[in-house]
Amino acid sequence: MNFAHAATLFGPEDLRVVERDLGALPPGMVRVRFRAGGICGSDMHYFRHARTGDFIVTSPLVLGHEVAGEVVEINGKADGLAIGDHVAVNPSRWCGTCVRCREGRPNLCENIYFMGSASKTPHMQGGFSTLFDATPAQCVKVPENLPFAAAALAEPLAVALHAVVRAGDVKGRHVALFGAGPIGLLSMLAARLAGAGRTTMVDIATQPLAFAKTLGADRVVDIGADEARLGEASAADPIDVALEVSGTAAGLASAIRTVRRGGTVVLVGNLPGGEIAVPANAIMAKELDVRGTFRFGQEFRQAVELIISGAVDVQRLITATRPLAEAPDAFRLALDRGRSIKVILTGD
Repeated sequence: MNFAHAATLFGPEDLRVVERDLGALPPGMVRVRFRAGGICGSDMHYFRHARTGDFIVTSPLVLGHEVAGEVVEINGKADGLAIGDHVAVNPSRWCGTCVRCREGRPNLCENIYFMGSASKTPHMQGGFSTLFDATPAQCVKVPENLPFAAAALAEPLAVALHAVVRAGDVKGRHVALFGAGPIGLLSMLAARLAGAGRTTMVDIATQPLAFAKTLGADRVVDIGADEARLGEASAADPIDVALEVSGTAAGLASAIRTVRRGGTVVLVGNLPGGEIAVPANAIMAKELDVRGTFRFGQEFRQAVELIISGAVDVQRLITATRPLAEAPDAFRLALDRGRSIKVILTGD
């Protein structure tokens, strides 16, 4: 059980499913059989450009960090886990001892291993592999009747939950989300869970906006067709909190310009690498709070619990499933926003 087939990126749009020798399972680790995985926006950036933000692929990288599977081997102590268990896999492997971990911010761990990321060299290999290894702490057991696809989407839901935490108290407030991709949609649902009074979804694509409406957005704005409408709407109903989820400079600028004076802007999306121009004077003159949010901490377990309980139906976002062996075509489908919200890869 040492060989796997993994969706491996070699360069821009050069994704191949190749054989990978995992070797013997190291002590203290768990081997997981891949059952389902969501293609994330960062995965798509890697696929198209061999980079996402400032993280650049310089050697072959197995993609995938939204994954769930079945435990097939355990080497050592793994309290609460047994072979055959179904698990949602937290892609974050925190050290637990650095300053950031000790102060309760493990997502900023100085020694983190995050699956499917080129943020370090050598790169950290991901979970789009028929078999992959994790620590017991990364594996959160889920009921056998929970679809693996739902369990895999605990990761993006955790991202959304953490983004809303970073926004502060949103109870009764008007929250606008710039970017109607999966993270934007899940952030809208997370804001609702946190008590947001009203939600506005902003995008340049009609299909995702229509989908946002079905998920309960109070208002949707096609900023590509009518940017002035957003300004008029925010003047009539001021936006208290803006979550920039599109990962674009234009989205960030729009969020800064339209949030009310004294409001909050949270950067959720991974912006283009390097420096970008922002309307900084508006931040100053409106005395805005601008905050970053990066991945998640303990929200992963919260996300799993919300999915198991049915409080958040993540499967509503799934628009297509494809076998792992067809990963390159699945990525191309995921990039088509007119046809896809969330594409899921599946194992055997």
